[in-house]
Amino acid sequence: MSRTHDLIVVGAGPAGASAARAARAGGLSVALVDKAAFPRDKLCGGGITGRCRQHLDAVFGTGFAAGLCLTTTHVRLTDRGRPLGDLPDAPPIHMTMRRDFDAALASAAVAAGADPFLGRRIAAMDPAAGTVRLADGTALSAPVLIGADGVASPVAKALYGRAFDPARTALALEVEVPDRDGVAVEIDLAAVPWGYGWDFPKAQGRTLGLGGIGRRAGDLEAALAAFLAPRGAGGAAAACKGAFLPAGDYRRTPGRGRALLAGDAAGLVDPITGEGIGWAVLSGALAARAAADALAVGAPDTALARYRRALAPVHRELAWANRLKHLVYAPRLRPLFLRVLEREPEVQRRFLALLAGERDYADMGLASFRRMAGRMLRAALARPA
Repeated sequence: MSRTHDLIVVGAGPAGASAARAARAGGLSVALVDKAAFPRDKLCGGGITGRCRQHLDAVFGTGFAAGLCLTTTHVRLTDRGRPLGDLPDAPPIHMTMRRDFDAALASAAVAAGADPFLGRRIAAMDPAAGTVRLADGTALSAPVLIGADGVASPVAKALYGRAFDPARTALALEVEVPDRDGVAVEIDLAAVPWGYGWDFPKAQGRTLGLGGIGRRAGDLEAALAAFLAPRGAGGAAAACKGAFLPAGDYRRTPGRGRALLAGDAAGLVDPITGEGIGWAVLSGALAARAAADALAVGAPDTALARYRRALAPVHRELAWANRLKHLVYAPRLRPLFLRVLEREPEVQRRFLALLAGERDYADMGLASFRRMAGRMLRAALARPA
């Protein structure tokens, strides 16, 4: 059986569901393909920033994520368990379970009119030509294809031979525990080299984990065991799950030919926080709108150039984050950053505003980086408190 659409979206997670929903809003016929049937489990801390909420509201409707999240304004910053800052009035952070969240997004895309091909494996594809053959023999074709199929993206592999360089990706390990003590978020900024640990409250319990960039992160399994034990979750270490993240390794040209890449498949993950849901939702919508605009003028070959222009502000944000991550995580600089963070409540609030998506890296500007470098230099020259 052959089916022709205006757009094929491979992957029905946040980026793919957003692309399908936005494409339907633009009047396109959409085939939404995913090897998984929803709901399905997905390893993720599940943090929804304020910025992400805005993108969700724009694509799926105001208040869409409200019932899917536990919201907290209480954040603790620590250094291997040692308190650095306790802010009960931090910017709101919304915590969700990806199993429920992703299922809701995929359902919303299908409700908008996307043709679902979920729980259907791909046997072969030519992304640049816009053709996909499913394992059951169904043949799909479209003038534009969007790959929103994650860090191990088969679409990216088909385009480039591999999705990402393993040495430049981050690895995260996490566990889910059913108990929850309060609603404070804890972020341990020294739990692992070139990364951090998290303890996120959820409606059903807690998600605890840690992640670090590539081989620099060291022995993550040992670090996770050390992180869990003092939090009363040491017995959960054996049930940990792992996943890779393309943290900061974004593709300057997010696609090739008539194939566009969105979300993790395009490397749109913050290298400091590991957050990618907001960029996934936004990039999926931008890719769909670029496809709709290109098709409206009968020029599907222009979709990638249109998308790249629309995505430029996101790339600028990630470029700034790639610079700042050295101040936060480089072994020689991190102790100085943590000392400044502990001593200056103003820096704590600005840092949390970045983490919560209420402030952009580009907004900080070069002057802010210079001020931070100056603070860290003074911390290095001062006697430890």
